[in-house]
Amino acid sequence: MPTSVYKINKGINRSIEFKGLKAQYIWWLGGGIIALLILFAILYIIGINAFVCVGFILFAGTGVFMGVYKISNAHGEFGMMKKMAKRNIPKTVKCNSRRLFIWNGI
Repeated sequence: MPTSVYKINKGINRSIEFKGLKAQYIWWLGGGIIALLILFAILYIIGINAFVCVGFILFAGTGVFMGVYKISNAHGEFGMMKKMAKRNIPKTVKCNSRRLFIWNGI
């Protein structure tokens, strides 16, 4: 009787990673590339020389890639989301009334 061989997927419950980029940073890089594509189209339609447009987009694209990889390596998989969420926590809570703390006996 033949035995069945099953492959074990060792990537279960792990976030996706593409060439060192983790999780949401892949989307950020994709958004940056799309923004550069739109910027190139706008510059070309305005009438700027094509070689100048390509040079500027290559320079800006290098900056986008380096920036996203730097953020990905600095903050890790969930670090940037935690940092952005921490900004929404209020530093102080003000209560101008004691009504919340008074029990009415209801």
